[in-house]
Amino acid sequence: MGLFRRSAANEPAQDEAAESESRPAWDSVASERERPAQGPFDRSQVDQTGPRVDLGAIWLPVLPGLELRMEIDKKTQKVTGVTAALAGSTLQVQAFAAPRTDGIWDEIRAELATSVAQQGGTVDDVPGVFGRELLVRLPATDQEGKPAVRPARFVGVDGPRWFLRGVLSGKAALDHEAARQLESVFANIVVVRDQSPRPPRDLLTLTLPKAPGQRGEAGAPAATAGLEGVTPQVPFDPLKRGPEITEIR
Repeated sequence: MGLFRRSAANEPAQDEAAESESRPAWDSVASERERPAQGPFDRSQVDQTGPRVDLGAIWLPVLPGLELRMEIDKKTQKVTGVTAALAGSTLQVQAFAAPRTDGIWDEIRAELATSVAQQGGTVDDVPGVFGRELLVRLPATDQEGKPAVRPARFVGVDGPRWFLRGVLSGKAALDHEAARQLESVFANIVVVRDQSPRPPRDLLTLTLPKAPGQRGEAGAPAATAGLEGVTPQVPFDPLKRGPEITEIR
């Protein structure tokens, strides 16, 4: 008997169909494994940049209305991350070096959960679109100074010698429909890991988008669609100095 079955095998087929439609997208680990393969992708899997912005270690897909915000470290003036904003939601993305064999997302999730709990927040470790993810709720204050809760979704993917982490905030943190487009952006990211030896969790080098007319890899024109929305900013921190930065570096 299936996990959500309520009757014997001779129950009308339409009842089973109705139950199937009502099941969550992540009702079991088995269903998660049955999903078709998707990105993020390694550079070795992609022939050309395509409709993506070349940001060095990350080739980020662009969509109509998508605004990109480059995060700059004030002290070093280096690009530390990129945030994609769309329709009241944001996706912050960073890429890190990882060991050749073992992934690091499992241990990072555990560290994040511990840090969030120490800040008085709650964490749910759940299966999601990209595997295990964290749904975080931290205590905060609203514009009127009243107690509030600030949610965020941490997603991560272990690749060949790299780890890609995303943080969904705003509407996308709790509304799956609102998250679909930014999930698509994350799923179609290409990570470009250089061959330099790097310690695990070392931030991979990001660059500002190439200006129109510059040449990309193999002499191809650099992708520039949507660059009118690219602006530099100080590092974005959805958890207000939370573990999304401190636990990874």
